[in-house]
Amino acid sequence: MTSARMTERQLAEAVGVDEKTVSRWVAQPGRLPHPRHRYATADALGVDETMLWPQAVRSAIKTGADREIVAVYPFRSACPRSLWRDLITGAKHELFFGGYTNYFLWLDQNNLGGALRRKAEQGVRVRFLVGDPDSPVTREREEIEGVALTVSTRIRVTLDELGKLLPTVEGRFSDRHIATSVFLFDNDALVSIHVADLLGHDSPTLHICRQGPDGLYDRFASHVEHLWEKGREIAASGA
Repeated sequence: MTSARMTERQLAEAVGVDEKTVSRWVAQPGRLPHPRHRYATADALGVDETMLWPQAVRSAIKTGADREIVAVYPFRSACPRSLWRDLITGAKHELFFGGYTNYFLWLDQNNLGGALRRKAEQGVRVRFLVGDPDSPVTREREEIEGVALTVSTRIRVTLDELGKLLPTVEGRFSDRHIATSVFLFDNDALVSIHVADLLGHDSPTLHICRQGPDGLYDRFASHVEHLWEKGREIAASGA
């Protein structure tokens, strides 16, 4: 609604429901409107229905492990910035940013540092796993990409931002997630799979929501926990 610059009253008028109904949708995310109202709301806001009520689509057409796949984006840049923000602001327990540079986050999310600091103060565990800017893996990737804004430079931007947040926010180095970026928001995850010689914004991205043990979410969460345990702590100076 914020992205579409619509109030609850305006959305209610566009969909043909009472304003209090829209208020209940906002206050109770698990509440599932009638299909015609879901379609009308998605059309009014200019987004896919799966972004607003993913459980409706999952329950209708997906079974087994597929139920955990909320949405698929052919490029990370196609994943709405508003979704990232909603997942960050909605987290109650954990935020894990496992991109090799995490550089794009500081560009795409206004006042991300302030939002993360507030989350940490509210008791949310906030962690960043980033590549070592001086490692052979990073240097090799820079040669592959061959762009002016190098991998190490993008990492150092994140380190500069983390320097303002440590130790409230935790950070570790790892060289083992150069090909797969995993971002956790409580029971939701965004996973980007890097392909060929392309940059991160060109990576196919999955939105996954945990539905039970040993599913896709748990597999990726275990993966990044293993990397975290093997990682090297980032000191407050960023070195």
